[in-house]
Amino acid sequence: MKYIRVGTSRPYDVHIERGSLKKSGELISAVINSKKAVIVTDDTVDKLYSEALTKSLEKSGISADIFVFPHGEQSKNLHTLGNIFDFLCEKGITRSDFLIALGGGVVGDITGFAAASFLRGIEFVQIPTTLLAQVDSSVGGKTAVDIPGGKNLVGAFKQPALVICDSDTLKTLPEEELACGMAEVIKYGMIRDKNLFEVCETRNISNIHEVMDDIVYTCIDIKRQVVENDEFDKGERMILNFGHTLGHAVEGWHNYTNYTHGMGVAAGMCMITRRFCDSDIVMRLEKCVEAYKLPISTEAPMNELLPFCAKDKKCESSSISYIVCPEIGNAEIRKTTTADFFRLMEG
Repeated sequence: MKYIRVGTSRPYDVHIERGSLKKSGELISAVINSKKAVIVTDDTVDKLYSEALTKSLEKSGISADIFVFPHGEQSKNLHTLGNIFDFLCEKGITRSDFLIALGGGVVGDITGFAAASFLRGIEFVQIPTTLLAQVDSSVGGKTAVDIPGGKNLVGAFKQPALVICDSDTLKTLPEEELACGMAEVIKYGMIRDKNLFEVCETRNISNIHEVMDDIVYTCIDIKRQVVENDEFDKGERMILNFGHTLGHAVEGWHNYTNYTHGMGVAAGMCMITRRFCDSDIVMRLEKCVEAYKLPISTEAPMNELLPFCAKDKKCESSSISYIVCPEIGNAEIRKTTTADFFRLMEG
């Protein structure tokens, strides 16, 4: 069992322990007094973990209703958000009650945004069940939904009251979903921790589970440090977007259907690194990415990807920020005009 204290404007703990899902009620009761909750999850996770979570909550005297929506990025939209709001009204949720996000990044993002905006803000707890959500999206307070204009363009900063990471839930992940999370793990190694990158590059998709507990802890601790220094994403926190500027563009080009976020980030990291870094770094990154059966490029033409980049959250007026790792374990934030970025990437 390990704890990480995230010292943001609203501090909270990340509880990392195998089997912790089954004692979630006890952990939640220690930080939230309410006895009424709504669990938000998707149709895949619901079948796996809703029953165990509900039983744990009941043991601690917490009653919970469950809202289930279709899995996938295509559900992270204003329509689903509106359905969540209607469900909360139907169940009589008040400001003293709370939400629980049970699932991956999509579930955490939309549940957090619902918690930030319903009744102008109620408490919520993150119980991430995917590797990507455990190491990245469940910590830091970013919540959002997608709109036709772009990914994650409507959202709010909302820190959870508690994050519960149960590594046992990662055992049920399909290989593609595990790989999706490994893209973010590799990102953390590239931007901040050379040793973590070396762990990733000496293993592969079939044996990474052996060191998963340490990986989850290390990634969360890196994100803690970055978020504490820059909670509202005005400076240093931008390094967490390594691979995301082009990665989100690739996802958008594929209409968020047959291309996962991790695939986009993996391809995005490799594409930006090929453009700006030495060949030895490119070679090591590409070999590491391929060990987890992730793509190192995309069939999408660059001239069709770049318009998506112009809609990215990291754009300000006519400029764009992008992240480069000139050496493994060290990230740089670079800023240029959107037009110059386009020229650099097409050159």
